[in-house]
Amino acid sequence: MNEVFEEIRAGLHSVWNRRWLVLGVAWGVCILGWLVVAMIPNSYESKARIFVQLDDVLAQQIGIANGGQQEIERVRTTLTSQVNLEKVIKSTALGADIGDPRTMERATTSLAENVTIVSEQDNLFEITATVGKSEFSDAENAKLAQNVVQKLIDIFREENIAGNRGEVAQTIVFLDQQLEERKVELEEAEQNRLAFETANPELIGGSTAINSKLDRARTELRGVDADLAAARSALAAINGQLAGTPRMIMTPAAQQGGARAALQQAQAQLAGLQARGLTPQHPDVIASQRQVSLLRQQAANERSPEASGSPNPAYTSLISIQAERQANVQSLEARKAALGADYSSFLANQANEPSVAAEANRISRDYEVLKTKYDELLQDREEMQLRGQVESERSSFRFEVIDPPSTPIAPAAPNRPLLLLGVLVAGIGAGVAAAFALSQLKSTFATTAKLERTLDLPVLGAISATLTDSARALRARQFKMFVAGCAALGGLFVMLLAVEILQRGTVA
Repeated sequence: MNEVFEEIRAGLHSVWNRRWLVLGVAWGVCILGWLVVAMIPNSYESKARIFVQLDDVLAQQIGIANGGQQEIERVRTTLTSQVNLEKVIKSTALGADIGDPRTMERATTSLAENVTIVSEQDNLFEITATVGKSEFSDAENAKLAQNVVQKLIDIFREENIAGNRGEVAQTIVFLDQQLEERKVELEEAEQNRLAFETANPELIGGSTAINSKLDRARTELRGVDADLAAARSALAAINGQLAGTPRMIMTPAAQQGGARAALQQAQAQLAGLQARGLTPQHPDVIASQRQVSLLRQQAANERSPEASGSPNPAYTSLISIQAERQANVQSLEARKAALGADYSSFLANQANEPSVAAEANRISRDYEVLKTKYDELLQDREEMQLRGQVESERSSFRFEVIDPPSTPIAPAAPNRPLLLLGVLVAGIGAGVAAAFALSQLKSTFATTAKLERTLDLPVLGAISATLTDSARALRARQFKMFVAGCAALGGLFVMLLAVEILQRGTVA
């Protein structure tokens, strides 16, 4: 730690011994630096805030409320484009000395770096422009910054009010042209489709239609089979009931023949068992058949009754039901046969005409694509026409300048007081660094300890300098001159600060 302190003391001693060098370098650096700071032109900043009402109730009702927001965002992002900045330069003093495209390009690039547009809210924008040209005075730069902001506001208004309506009209014209082209293509596709359907009516719709027809035919066949099975079951049931119902109602005289009545009853019982679906090998069916055979022999030996009976109404009703169900079964069988023929025809078409089916599929697909595109363009054209009417008769765009372009009084840049102070610090630092570097180049020792460490020899003592009265007076005068030089440097710094403050209050 002692060595560090000794090095610091040695450095300060070396600098102090060369204090005139420090003062001279500081003066030189400060003069040059302050001249450079004085040559930097002042930049003035102008700001403005604008409010944009995007939509109204009518725009929201017809479903075009978001169009305004998208248009405002588009104009906001393109406001600082090269074309718009060229308009600003040509309409202000910035374009006074611009005569060739290359100079204009450099000017627009510089202006783009000094213009910012910030969206504070959805409907509120802040436009800021900074201008600092060395060929203009401070008052002219301040006025120019205000003019740049005002011109940007005018361009913003024109792009959103006048430009938007022109774009709508151009878009409608373009959509009309596209609709005419799509209409011709759609008519050609319709003619091709009609010609193909006329030549191949069974393949209308392509392979997809054939597959759907096969599925429908297969489904209908299953339904007809189920209905036919139910109709046949119902016919068998009515046949069983009819077999067990006598045609005639016997009178008392005719009912004396007991064997005949028992035979009819046994036959009815046998018919009922058969109607239930029992096979001839079933024990109940075998027993009933034996009983019918015995009763039939007894009835044959029995004398026929002399009395006659009357027709049975139930039997007549069952006969009509039987005829109806037989007709239903025949109709279902005919339907099944027709569906089977159609199904076989569809299978044959699918197997024998794959290329024709593929062509049908392609024609149908092309037609649907063209028709969908035509419908979309037609809907877009209607929406654009409606939007154009709304914007022409009742504009949904309202523009209002909340804060007009401000007239800057104080320069936004550079910060001269801070730069002047920085130059002063840099000058003093440069002087100290120069004195210290010079001390390192010369082989001198500020302290005995450093001499002892360097030579590795013991130092017996040190002799201090003894000055005469005239030498002391000379040193005092030199010190006063050094202090005066330092004070003059500080005074010059204070004077420059005062001048800067006064100039800030006299702009515009």
